[in-house]
Amino acid sequence: MTHPSRLRDLLALAAFLVLSFVTAGVGAVASVSAKDFYGQLVQPSWAPPGWLFGPVWTVLFILMAVAAWLIWRRRADTQVRPALTVYGVQLAFNALWTWLFFAWQQGDWALVEIALLWSLIAITINRFWAIHRVAALLLLPYLAWVSFAAALNFSLLQLNPLAL
Repeated sequence: MTHPSRLRDLLALAAFLVLSFVTAGVGAVASVSAKDFYGQLVQPSWAPPGWLFGPVWTVLFILMAVAAWLIWRRRADTQVRPALTVYGVQLAFNALWTWLFFAWQQGDWALVEIALLWSLIAITINRFWAIHRVAALLLLPYLAWVSFAAALNFSLLQLNPLAL
């Protein structure tokens, strides 16, 4: 028989995974025509192939969910609720970027938004660090990828001023 606290922990992990992949799903809806749109843009020489984004984001969303779950497990700590609130806000900003860039083709607004997303991720890492250092470290690849995505967003905006 599964111990009730172990079952609660597993359900919470599942909930964080679902939340992460709902965020990914919201972004996926916005990027239905991303392949065609992205493929038409003049790319910088260092742009990754389009097929790479899906696997990278899958790994990142799993890491994000595990990080949030590790924080949730320390829920007796008064810092947990504010940390998870910032985490939730950055998830919303994550989904919004895809809509701005791919669905609405607003590269300039997407660049502003990704700067805000980057800041929210940094704040989340800072808050997670105070509670559970491994959880904070799990978000570093996410911050690195969003940094890369911001540079790519900027470059695409420069190379395609009439398309974005």
